[in-house]
Amino acid sequence: MKTFQDILATLPPVGGIARIELLDPDGRLAASIENRPGSQGSLRVYRHLAEKHGAITPAAAQEGLALYAEHATDARANPGRHPNIDRLFELIARDATLTARAIEG
Repeated sequence: MKTFQDILATLPPVGGIARIELLDPDGRLAASIENRPGSQGSLRVYRHLAEKHGAITPAAAQEGLALYAEHATDARANPGRHPNIDRLFELIARDATLTARAIEG
């Protein structure tokens, strides 16, 4: 079984992207994932999902959980420990979609 680090190595790098902003259906900022240590893996996952699916849809969120591998299992057992993964569980549960925009910088 592949680990998150194995999977992360297959995703495109995010150099040049300062953050990804996630917007609710009304265009309001729902969350932001910064390009900094501790969140770069999530930035790569969310960027990949947004590019592949056009937004963070429930289907994209399901794929994201698979990409997070062992971290998704930990997030399910420990709500609040992994907020970027918790968000994917929430999108699936609410059948909701967030638009993503990359902010260069």
